[in-house]
Amino acid sequence: MSRRMIIAGGGTGGHIFPALAIAGALKRMDASLELLFVGAKGRMEMEKIPQAGYTIVGLDIAGFNRSSLIKNIGLPWKLLKSFWQVRQVFKQFRPHAVLGVGGYSSFPVLRYAQAAGIPNFLHEANSYAGRSNQLLAKKATKVFAGVKGLEKFFPPAKICYTGNPVRTSIVQSTVTTENARLHFGLNPAGKTLLVVGGSLGAKSINNAIEAGINQLVEAGIQIIWQTGKNDIARLSQLMQHYKGVWVGAFIQEMEFAYAAADLVVARAGALTVAELAVVVKPAVFVPFPLAAEDHQTANAKQLVTQQAAILVPDQEAQHKLVPEVLDLIKNKSKLLDMQEKIRPLGIKDADERVATELMKWIKA
Repeated sequence: MSRRMIIAGGGTGGHIFPALAIAGALKRMDASLELLFVGAKGRMEMEKIPQAGYTIVGLDIAGFNRSSLIKNIGLPWKLLKSFWQVRQVFKQFRPHAVLGVGGYSSFPVLRYAQAAGIPNFLHEANSYAGRSNQLLAKKATKVFAGVKGLEKFFPPAKICYTGNPVRTSIVQSTVTTENARLHFGLNPAGKTLLVVGGSLGAKSINNAIEAGINQLVEAGIQIIWQTGKNDIARLSQLMQHYKGVWVGAFIQEMEFAYAAADLVVARAGALTVAELAVVVKPAVFVPFPLAAEDHQTANAKQLVTQQAAILVPDQEAQHKLVPEVLDLIKNKSKLLDMQEKIRPLGIKDADERVATELMKWIKA
């Protein structure tokens, strides 16, 4: 008889990609395991999960809107409706265990599992635990920690340190630097900067790179630039005049982008931080200042305190980011030193660590 499991959550790639990595590890361990994802209607997971070959159910739920309180009027109704929807899902699917990967859609699913006495697990990717996970942890069976130092948020006895799961395509990549650069139409021998700001892009990063583009190109630096969908039309038109600059709204094959890069400029989402440690790339982080409880700054500091990365505050990016990049990318010994310091922080088997623990309960 096959066993069944629900994986709930999403909202951002930082929740979705680790969930997919864990799902992949579970299926490798038991191909007969039935997996069902639960997310929020209209969010990224509703597209990415089916693309990966899994079934997902969408809830009518929304998160708390910090910037416009008026938009929160319908929240109680949406939460009630989502609990009713979750009840129907559990009735039909009858899971043996439930995993929450963060994001507000995980809350009603895990709460229901806890009320029904079903083994339930949380994965916390960030250095500052999300509100949903904090509320759910007390009754959770176990909390998988992506980073160390989460004892202030969760009962220490429930924490199992696993690291953050990174996509298999990145962990197992054999792409060479030269081939990766050719993939983006760049000179295989040229110094290369990778700029990423998430699927929507990062305004402060985009503005800083745009303002300093002449300096970067004149210094002989090639750029792979994921602009996000908001700025792609404008920036792709502007960048036509520059040689050695690749622009795109979203990079699907991140293993090529990482392999091509000498240095990375990025936000400091938990997944990005974990990926950079796995691929052993020096980074300049510009944390998103409006992230809940400023968790991106906390994420970045995990590497910065080890001298494995550099942090430029968002409000200083316009003036400081490009000079910092120019200083660093030409300093070979500094880059090598940062690589040596980031290397021990990379965890390549986090997905298997989580899956191994989950299997103990699914099979019980």
